[in-house]
Amino acid sequence: MPQAIPLRIVHCFRSPIGGIFRHVRDLAEQHARAGHDVGILCDSSTGSEHEDRMFEQIRPYLSLGLTRMPIQRSIGLSDISALYASYKEIRSLQPNVLHGHGAKGGAVARIIGSALRVKRYRVARFYSPHGGSLHFDPRSIAGRGVFAAERMLEHMTDALVFVCDYERQTYVRKIGRPRCADRMVYNGINDRDFVRIPPRSDGVHFLYAGMLRDLKGPDVFIDAFARTERLVGHPLSALIIGDGPDRDKYDAMMQQRGLGRRIGLLPAMPVKEAFAMSDIVVVPSRAEAMPYIVLEALAAGKSVIASRVGGVPEALGPESEALVEPGNAEDLARVMTKAITTPGWRHATMPDAAAFKAKFSASTMADQIADLYRERLEAAFLN
Repeated sequence: MPQAIPLRIVHCFRSPIGGIFRHVRDLAEQHARAGHDVGILCDSSTGSEHEDRMFEQIRPYLSLGLTRMPIQRSIGLSDISALYASYKEIRSLQPNVLHGHGAKGGAVARIIGSALRVKRYRVARFYSPHGGSLHFDPRSIAGRGVFAAERMLEHMTDALVFVCDYERQTYVRKIGRPRCADRMVYNGINDRDFVRIPPRSDGVHFLYAGMLRDLKGPDVFIDAFARTERLVGHPLSALIIGDGPDRDKYDAMMQQRGLGRRIGLLPAMPVKEAFAMSDIVVVPSRAEAMPYIVLEALAAGKSVIASRVGGVPEALGPESEALVEPGNAEDLARVMTKAITTPGWRHATMPDAAAFKAKFSASTMADQIADLYRERLEAAFLN
């Protein structure tokens, strides 16, 4: 990566949890190691002790600092004060790259970047949807409003950055072909994460690790687990690891079905610790862009069973037998049963390790995005 002219990069996003947070952390570390100055602006009202620990780990790479302030999920009057506070903070950092992630972060980065351009600041504006607004139904009133806003914000965008081809195709289908530059750059994970993590001696048959909300499908996992037990004819074990707004609902669901002793429920923890709990990771999402949990699990040598959503088939292979119909507990149970009863199932279904690493490394991701930053800066200010 060229280092002659270091960039000043500020990432804006709302909630410091999940895949967006992981994506930004990896980019920040890679770009800081390459000599760039990096900062983060995000919400202060979400996250847990787990995310606080993640911030402490990434803080040494944030030469432009970490700014946290209340940023609400829904649109409201509080956005006005949050936007003004964000503008003052970002202006003081004098970035030449503003990269917004998710719908709220994308709006903040592009509106503030455009305001700074009016003030003669040389700053390029980038937006990565990460699913976000693309989950809306274009036939709904809310969806039409959100997509109209996305279309309008294209005029304030120097480039869209998609994390997989599925995300780009969804954008084109729901919003339209981008009227600004765009690029597809796969999510990538650090070389240190490509290490086999064997299961503990007291490990479980199946693991769900992620946010506890219906979009991610923990309820489908619980239902499929019960069906899998009936198919194999004996009790099994599982863990659900994560935090989220629907935790109590899933706990009650397990208790009502008599699964409380066979499915454990633990708070979010470092993913490497979670992976030591099982050799089979289940990702039953109803919708995704390019989920990091799939990439991390494959890098750790795990068997992955996942919904055929978003960019997951681009990671597992479009014809993989490990892909299941989203929201279908019966189909998920069918594959879960195969995974624990069929010898050699993992080797027959998981992608080649070397090819996977070449495609989904964090260094490749960071290099491609830094090249795009420079390209659009040059196009905006040197032509």
